[in-house]
Amino acid sequence: MKKINLKERLTDCLRLEFGKELKSANKQQLFFSLSRVISEFYITKWQNNETDNFKDGKKQAYYFSSEFLMGRFLGNNIINLEIEDDIKQILKELDIDFNEIENSEADAGLGNGGLGRLAACFLDSAATHNLPLHGYGIRYQYGIFKQKIENGFQVEYPNNWLKYGNPWELKKYDEKIAIKFGGDVEVNFRAGEAHFNQQNYETVIAVPYDYPVVGYSGVVNTLRLWAAESPNFFDLALFNNGEYENSLAKQNRAENISRVLYPNDNHYRGKLLRLRQQYFFSSASLQDLVRKFKKNIGNDFSKFPDYFAIQLNDTHPVVSIPEFMRILLDNENLEWDDAWDICKRTFSYTNHTILQEALEKWDISIFKPLLPRVYQIIEEVNRRLLLSLQIKYPNKYQLHRDMAILDSGKIKMAFLGIEGSNSVNGVAALHTEILKKSELKNWYNFYPKKFNNKTNGVTQRRWLLKSNPELSALITSKIGKGWIKELSELDKLEKFADDKDFKKIFSDIKRRNKFKLVKYIKENNGLDIDPNSIFDVQIKRLHEYKRQLMNVFNIIYQYNQLKKGNNLDMHPRTYIFSAKSASGYHIAKLIIKLINSIADIINNDESINNKIKVVFLENYNVSLAEIIFPASDVSEQISTAGKEASGTGNMKFMINGALTIGTMDGANVEIVEEVGVENAFIFGLSSDEIYEMRKNNSYFPMEEYNKNPELKEILDMLKGDKIDKKYPNIFEELFNSLLYGAYGSSPDPYFVLKDFDSYRLAQEDVDKLYKDQDAWVKSAILNVAKSGKFSSDRTIKQYASEIWKIE
Repeated sequence: MKKINLKERLTDCLRLEFGKELKSANKQQLFFSLSRVISEFYITKWQNNETDNFKDGKKQAYYFSSEFLMGRFLGNNIINLEIEDDIKQILKELDIDFNEIENSEADAGLGNGGLGRLAACFLDSAATHNLPLHGYGIRYQYGIFKQKIENGFQVEYPNNWLKYGNPWELKKYDEKIAIKFGGDVEVNFRAGEAHFNQQNYETVIAVPYDYPVVGYSGVVNTLRLWAAESPNFFDLALFNNGEYENSLAKQNRAENISRVLYPNDNHYRGKLLRLRQQYFFSSASLQDLVRKFKKNIGNDFSKFPDYFAIQLNDTHPVVSIPEFMRILLDNENLEWDDAWDICKRTFSYTNHTILQEALEKWDISIFKPLLPRVYQIIEEVNRRLLLSLQIKYPNKYQLHRDMAILDSGKIKMAFLGIEGSNSVNGVAALHTEILKKSELKNWYNFYPKKFNNKTNGVTQRRWLLKSNPELSALITSKIGKGWIKELSELDKLEKFADDKDFKKIFSDIKRRNKFKLVKYIKENNGLDIDPNSIFDVQIKRLHEYKRQLMNVFNIIYQYNQLKKGNNLDMHPRTYIFSAKSASGYHIAKLIIKLINSIADIINNDESINNKIKVVFLENYNVSLAEIIFPASDVSEQISTAGKEASGTGNMKFMINGALTIGTMDGANVEIVEEVGVENAFIFGLSSDEIYEMRKNNSYFPMEEYNKNPELKEILDMLKGDKIDKKYPNIFEELFNSLLYGAYGSSPDPYFVLKDFDSYRLAQEDVDKLYKDQDAWVKSAILNVAKSGKFSSDRTIKQYASEIWKIE
């Protein structure tokens, strides 16, 4: 690669795409054109990959997910192509600032939280290790939403991430697929057999857009995303009659399917749209795979599971199971038993939650009219399941009802996922055990061999090599580059934990990373932050079980103590939050407002001598996370024990040298096993203790309120205008929900008050250790050294060998 060649290719692209010359192009145009040039490095390998796999008779795996939180492509792709240094050097010689070009790329609006980021990490790991894993999902036009904080409140705006187009995607309109909604099912009998035909349906066209998944010195796999279009576009007759809005009604109705990730579903139309989304991408993806099978393998569908494995990422794509049955029964004319055998050998299901409300259930009144034939198949699956249960558990009718897929007017999608799959996995050791012993105990007893654990991981290419280049360079200088593809190599760093020179360099890198975050906070929040303060960070989806509220209560406690003249020797602390709440989640949005109202009080109170600062960074996404993780000192992983399935943010903090303060929940358990409890701050009730308290109904939040004067003082501040004079009484709802319950739930369902004192004391331990910088840095280095288990490379290899059977 030479400067003159890159300059020529950039110039050609700029002229063709924008009619611009190199000197007159803006950053966005340079980004687009540079991305096009870089695509030339992988396009041939990408085009040949899937075809070569079919030629070689290789089995391939497909990851069905409603989210793929990919982040920006440019920086990640040049790192994985191993051309980063060359590109940056050549651009520098051309007087082009690479960082400015990179920052002009919008984060892909294809995901929201850990579910989507895990999917992205898995794709990266598979491509890096030459595993044929491809993704299927939806090409959301506006993502979830762009979060703005206005007067302390979350306000949602469209995230128009495709405004300037996307240089990484290839539209494959010739491979479009028709999806059928609604109508009715006609039954015809031929030669004594029933044949089902869907009639009077609405057609929506699924148009595929392919994105490259570039592995680090590996292969290039494919992420295929579907966009929805109407086959009729618009009604010209209506338009000519002056009914301009109505002429576009069908087009808008179709395009709404791929417009927004997780549309608000606290009303009927929102629920209906979510179901349309799930069926849309599931059906399109399955039809696409059937088409590939027929083209490359043949028509003997008994061989389908020998060539295709499908992983269902949580319940969103579980409708794929009855949809695949529909295709095999109605389109391919297979018998039920043969089709069901093929289904069960093809699908695997990942459960990502312990929360009952997240175990997706669909009202039959919504599902049946929208997907009439699919519903008929679910009825038959349920009927046969009940027969099997009667054989194994004769006359245990309550157990049968508890395990039924159809019950009380609802379809239990998690149960359907278990029944129709060959494998059911949790995503952390504790999570899997809770599923087996509690939440899905009946199913585990029925299918013990199906259940297994695959502890989550993160890709070190994105979360260390890219986001923390200085630390990456230090690591490589000491132990070589092997860790980039084999994270367990980091274990070699343990011997440097007491090395004075290494610790000094390590600390200096952390400090420079903190300065980068300080600069970002100043530019975006207008707030001056002390880089010498402890950066205490909680970044994740805003949900009550993640207990951002407990974090806020401790901040208020520390503030109250300072105001009383106590705790004046505490090390300065900067509390950093970043999170989106679901648009219809009222309590979560109220917690965001509380964080910002507390920040306004504390950040403007000169009497506490800048001992505490509170920052809420709006619009959390991958690119922001890449700045935050390397700068963090403390990783807040404080969910109610037994509620967090795994977590992956905890791993990203760990790999960047932050110390965990957390409960023994999710993957925290395994993190502590690796690094040792002495190198983390563990507090709170265990999942077993919480289970017993719930079982015996022995937790009374009012007792905590009455016996703890400091906690009572904090809770009482939620009433009236003590925290926010502009919106008096706005936080009284939080007070009531903790002590009396809200929306039909029990008081303090996530044990915030019960765990508060234990959390507060753990935070005092954080302060004590940080004052001993030599000991703190040693613990930070050990956290990096012991993070090797938590690579998605390890996880994806386990999926490949133990579930999908791909090579």
